[in-house]
Amino acid sequence: MEIDYSKRSFSYYPTNAIVYATCIDGKWSEPVETDNFNLSLHCFAGIFHYAPSCFEGLKAFRGVDGRVRLFRPDENAKRMASGANYLDMPSPSMEMFLDLCIRCVQLNWDFIPPYESGASLYLRPILVGINPQLGIKSANDVMFAVMASGVGTYSGAKALKPGTAVMSRNYDRAATYGSGGYKLGANYAQSLHAYNLAHNQGYRELLFLDSATHSHIEEFGSSNFFAIKNGCYVTPDSTSVLPSITNKSLRTVAEEFGLKVERRTIYTDELESFEEVNSCGTAVVITPICRIDDKPALESDTVTKVIKYSDECGPISLKLYNRIIGIQKGIEEDTYGWCMFVDERKA
Repeated sequence: MEIDYSKRSFSYYPTNAIVYATCIDGKWSEPVETDNFNLSLHCFAGIFHYAPSCFEGLKAFRGVDGRVRLFRPDENAKRMASGANYLDMPSPSMEMFLDLCIRCVQLNWDFIPPYESGASLYLRPILVGINPQLGIKSANDVMFAVMASGVGTYSGAKALKPGTAVMSRNYDRAATYGSGGYKLGANYAQSLHAYNLAHNQGYRELLFLDSATHSHIEEFGSSNFFAIKNGCYVTPDSTSVLPSITNKSLRTVAEEFGLKVERRTIYTDELESFEEVNSCGTAVVITPICRIDDKPALESDTVTKVIKYSDECGPISLKLYNRIIGIQKGIEEDTYGWCMFVDERKA
């Protein structure tokens, strides 16, 4: 059956198979490829009790030349290793991470959307603690798995259409000296309730502030924050902000275009001076923000300040977006060597 990817959002859709490996007593198993999407874990596995888990997200694109590319998977491997190190549990090597990602793409080759669709095959690598335990301690044994879903854009037909955001002052995503700088499942659980409140009020995004003073910007609930001001690409510099691979790539491209890049503390008072404001991440690449409402409490109807931006994606942001998408899909030359080609598995 032919899939109409234009009707797909950024959601789970069935595919053929997953691939996983386990590390028991310090020794990694051979990868297992299976069409059984139900993982079997002990009921006392640490993942169910103390959340020793981290995950990644990356995409496989079918390019204008018909070839399939993964965008900067080595950076995802490094970030997962960083998260595992923070949790004091084993992590896959760079070689294993890339191997299982490639296997997953090959196993689900029929679900890589055509170039014309603008969609992609999203990969979700996970690393979870699996040894039975009772007591708060790091996981000794882990499972590393990679699964996939053929997805549309994060916002469906609304891609690059500016959305509204609300600034949270009574909820925090991460503590100042906490785990915000790592892609851990627990960080996202921390933000779910606040995110639900924001979405139920019609906001597309939720902007979190630093937990210590609530005076400067950290990141959006789903992605990093960046803004354009006087020829500068401005983004927060904080150890409690997730090091976004998309943000890192955009900063490089911004310098290519002659923009000055500033990673620094961004106080909320500066929001009114920005020319363009965006969220950025793997799923969205860029989502322009057209309005930010400042609320003392998310549950309240009281808005103390409304900051408005353009109802269209800003010209500089659009140029950055097109450059990243151009590299990912082979439309423009990958001068940075960011893409890894994946070939269909031979029968």
